[in-house]
Amino acid sequence: MTKLPDSHFLVADIGGTNARFALADQAKCLHSSQVLPCEEFASMDSAIRHFLSQVGDPEIQDAVIAIATPIVGDQVKMTNHHWAFSIEATRQLLGYRTLLVVNDFAALATSLPFLGKEGISRLDQSGIIREGVKAVIGPGTGLGIAGLIPQPYGWHPLPTEGGHVDFAQNDELEIEILRLLWREYPHVSPERLVSGPGIALLYQTMRTIDGLSASTVTPVEVVERAISGSCTTATRTLKVFSGMLGSVAGNAALMLNSVGGLYIGGGVISKLGPSFDPLVFRTRFVAKGRFEKYLEAIPNYLIVSEHPAFIGAVEMLSQFLTVSARN
Repeated sequence: MTKLPDSHFLVADIGGTNARFALADQAKCLHSSQVLPCEEFASMDSAIRHFLSQVGDPEIQDAVIAIATPIVGDQVKMTNHHWAFSIEATRQLLGYRTLLVVNDFAALATSLPFLGKEGISRLDQSGIIREGVKAVIGPGTGLGIAGLIPQPYGWHPLPTEGGHVDFAQNDELEIEILRLLWREYPHVSPERLVSGPGIALLYQTMRTIDGLSASTVTPVEVVERAISGSCTTATRTLKVFSGMLGSVAGNAALMLNSVGGLYIGGGVISKLGPSFDPLVFRTRFVAKGRFEKYLEAIPNYLIVSEHPAFIGAVEMLSQFLTVSARN
């Protein structure tokens, strides 16, 4: 890893629901982390100011923001939240020397080589551990997908918007789910179903298919009903969810040629507990016809590190400052 300046700097991981902030030192040690609900703040800079006030208003010169949206040019608008801003105007407003803004899953992908054995958990038994492109997928408020490509100088992240491609059904039940969703959504993406909000939508849709009333429910309530065994539809919903995630992950692995492994991150899987079915996930991951053997050789991992996007964002800022200093 490259070195950072002597002063503390700000690191953030901003999703559609929560904004996570921390400070880091020259040794890249993170501290003073906080999680703030995005809806409580009118803008990103107001959330940043609030966080800094809570940790003693340290002097910040350099900052990195990993955020859940495509980064194209200076203007940033979040996909699943109303925050929008100019990178340069925000840098000047906060008085920083550097404000690096990157895609959140580019940061998550960048973290993969630095997580260590304690930061990941193996989900399969058949994959072959080898070097090569890595892929990461993660359901949260949305569905993120990114790649990490080996280069002679290290690793290069490849952010994507793969969560917004067309949803591909795999059996009669999923065909019926898609038919029902088309009544309301002209375009159904994987993110519509394979995400936190998608769990609630999937549950409601499956109740409709079962001839039951589609009552309003939160994703947390669906998970609680499944874990307690009080609702068979909730249990089935999360089994279907596990399969859908496996199918999308297999698609990502094929498109990115991720022979170095497919990693699952995001904020949802850790909350599912025993309701996430690794066997259903793996079965659907490899179920790609003539490429089944190819996918069987790709290992699957669950990211269990607490704040992996922070780790990746820190490294991206390190690389950025190193290149800037050389120029």
